[in-house]
Amino acid sequence: MSSKSNRVLIGITGGIAAYKICEVVSTLFKQGIEVRVILTKSAREFITPLTVATLSRHQAYTDEDFWQSTNAHPLHIELGEWANIFLIAPLTANTLGKLAYGMADNLLTNTVLASKCPVLIAPAMNTDMWEQVTVQRNWQMLLADTRYHGMGTASGLLACDRIGQGRMVEPPEIVSYVQSLLYTGGKRDLAGKRVLISAGGTREFLDPVRFIGNPSTGKMGLALAQAALHRGANVTLVHGVADWEAPLGVKAISVVSAEEMGQVMLGEFAQADIIVMSAAVADVKPRDFSIEKLAKKVLPESLPLAPVTDIVAELANCKQPHQKLIGFAAQTGDIITPALDKLRRKNLDAIVANPIDQKDSGFGSDRNQAIYLDRQGNQLEIPPCSKLAMAHYIFDFFKI
Repeated sequence: MSSKSNRVLIGITGGIAAYKICEVVSTLFKQGIEVRVILTKSAREFITPLTVATLSRHQAYTDEDFWQSTNAHPLHIELGEWANIFLIAPLTANTLGKLAYGMADNLLTNTVLASKCPVLIAPAMNTDMWEQVTVQRNWQMLLADTRYHGMGTASGLLACDRIGQGRMVEPPEIVSYVQSLLYTGGKRDLAGKRVLISAGGTREFLDPVRFIGNPSTGKMGLALAQAALHRGANVTLVHGVADWEAPLGVKAISVVSAEEMGQVMLGEFAQADIIVMSAAVADVKPRDFSIEKLAKKVLPESLPLAPVTDIVAELANCKQPHQKLIGFAAQTGDIITPALDKLRRKNLDAIVANPIDQKDSGFGSDRNQAIYLDRQGNQLEIPPCSKLAMAHYIFDFFKI
């Protein structure tokens, strides 16, 4: 991705969540993304221009710069043309109302009207404010403009000590959405589609404390869910034990064993258009399960095993003509031959073969690489990249 497509303009308005945007600015800069920041007058009551200027390595802009600008071009025009993505966070009820009605009375709102790039908005306010009919009307009015991408609000402890809806989503979730928009340019090519994704490893227990498992963290499935959500899909994510939370807007269902995952996937399958099986599901389980912890001295020297249900095969048998099923094949050595065999044998529409024996690839890594193969004979390389980028590659290659 060229530097010309890595420019993010951030507008910060006056809410206590403004301090969290410092993490967003810092993270984006560390990822090699150019960042410019506009602070409203109210935002400066919470954080200073010096703080964000230090984190972004560039001057922070305020209303004083707008009214006293000596640039050859008006500052709001210059910033609007510069940005590839415009993030406004936290978005207050006041600025939301202005944007909904096309009002422009400060540098931030003038720059919004002077720009054409996608705008990502992350509101934050008290629960009663967020639930006001007028605020919800303004929110829906803004989202009716396809230029705007809304993140909604989370529930939790607010600055007023109330627990409820209105919290701004956390910085890592905002950063992921920004990364997606930089990749896609804001397209919603999965709008109206229902995407069902499996993620993470399963655990097959011998007794209450011992199990057969694998090192899968589910990060690839999480990235697939993020990418699909950001491209407009209705997303359901069925995942094993994980140390992360699914993005706001994703229906997440946690399971433990392969049997549980199979039951949930089959229950959700009929409503899905695209099914992506990225989970590392167990192939076998202990034949016998003890409801009490086994003493070390009675553990068997040879553990009898039993097969588990082949979830992918079961789904393939139920697949309707309009449904598309994508599998994953985590391999060492030759990754293509076994992946092609799995593609044909399990009646998949496509498969993603990734080498887990390569550096920064596979289980536990934040990065990945793969070969994408489909039933039409295409073999497309996904170079080493972040798992979110790889998820977007997959959806780019896979045309429904």
